[in-house]
Amino acid sequence: MDIKKGDRLKIECYKHNGYLDRTSDEATVVYIDDTMLIVANNHTRLTEHDGKSHTTNEPAVLFFYKDKWFNIIGQLKKNGLFYYCNIATPYIIDGRTIKYIDYDLDLRVFPDGGFKILDRNEYRYHKKVMHYTKELDTIIENSLQELIEWKKEEKEPFKRETVEKYYQIFKEMTD
Repeated sequence: MDIKKGDRLKIECYKHNGYLDRTSDEATVVYIDDTMLIVANNHTRLTEHDGKSHTTNEPAVLFFYKDKWFNIIGQLKKNGLFYYCNIATPYIIDGRTIKYIDYDLDLRVFPDGGFKILDRNEYRYHKKVMHYTKELDTIIENSLQELIEWKKEEKEPFKRETVEKYYQIFKEMTD
């Protein structure tokens, strides 16, 4: 199935063992090419693995890559632009759903440009119990370093105007 600008997709995040960890009800495609997919949403429902759900409080623009082991979420909060970056497999499209495997390590970027690596202990635990290979561990660590370099170099999408541009496209499509 061809995905095009304006399509509404679901998002499913899995763990290495195949368990569904989190779902997002809706994301609207604002850009797609051979290397990446950009979607946006606002006040969307997220459902966790335990069945509990909540609605996001702010608009978000999500950047998925065909050949990068991370995805990047720009969150347009009242107190500034935050980024939440997941170390994860490149995305695939299955029907009307974006799917990827999340590998726990996250990078949180704050409006002042500072950042923090999150969930190292969770990563170490899952690496042990799910038996990540040395090759997988190397890919994950290298991807985290690449993501940090992107942030330090302010490579897109770590530019406010990039996130705002795609959010504006989303607003025009959904208003």
